[in-house]
Amino acid sequence: MTTIPRENTAVLVIDMQRAFFDNEDSLGRTGIDVTPLRAAIPGTKRLIADARAAGVPVIYTRYVYHEGMVDFGPIRGVRAQERVDGRSLGAGDPEIEIISELAPLPGEIVIDKSRPSAFYGTRLEPVLTGMGIRNVVLCGVTTNICVESTARDAGQRDYGTYVVRDAVAEFTAERNHHALYAIDWSFGQTCTLDEIEQSWDVSSEPMTSVEYAVA
Repeated sequence: MTTIPRENTAVLVIDMQRAFFDNEDSLGRTGIDVTPLRAAIPGTKRLIADARAAGVPVIYTRYVYHEGMVDFGPIRGVRAQERVDGRSLGAGDPEIEIISELAPLPGEIVIDKSRPSAFYGTRLEPVLTGMGIRNVVLCGVTTNICVESTARDAGQRDYGTYVVRDAVAEFTAERNHHALYAIDWSFGQTCTLDEIEQSWDVSSEPMTSVEYAVA
C-alpha cells in the first residue's frame, strides 16, 4: 500500500472544466469526442471531499487562453486553426469554468494556465511555496497531457508527487496506461482513492458512475 502524506500536502485538480466534458463546446465542435473524460468526475469529486475532510488544501487549474488567443502558440494543422477561430478555451467563455459539481469553495485557489503543465508560466509554484506545500496529489484530465505534464514538473522540482489512478481520465485506455506507467517509473507514484482515505484517515461514500449533465 502506498502511504500518502497528509501534512504539507495539497490536491491539484487539473482542468475539470466544462469544455472537457461537453461535446457541444469548442473541443467537441472540432471533432474531438470528450465523452471518455467524464470517467474522471466521480473520483475527482470523492478526492475533493476527502481533502476537505482531512484539512488538505484543494487547488484548481483551468486551461484558459488570453483575450485574442495571443498565447495559443504555433498554429499547426486545421484543427488548431479551428480552435483559434472558435476561441476554444478563450478567456470569458462559459466553457472554461469548473463544472458545477466540483466548484471551488470560497477561498480555494484557481490557477489559470495556457500550457499543459500547471507550473509553466503560472503562479502555482510561489503559491505552493507560500503555503508550505511539499507534496502534491493530482487528479483530473487528461492523464497523458496536462496531468502527466504537471506531474513531471512537480517531480523535477522535488515535490512528493502522487497521481490518483481512479480520479483521472484520458481519451484512450492505452494513453491512460502509458502516462501512469511513466509517472510511476520516474516522476512520482500512482495511488488509489482507497489508499488516500486510509492514509488520511477519512471515509467517503462508495463511488458510483455518474453522467455529467450541463447545467
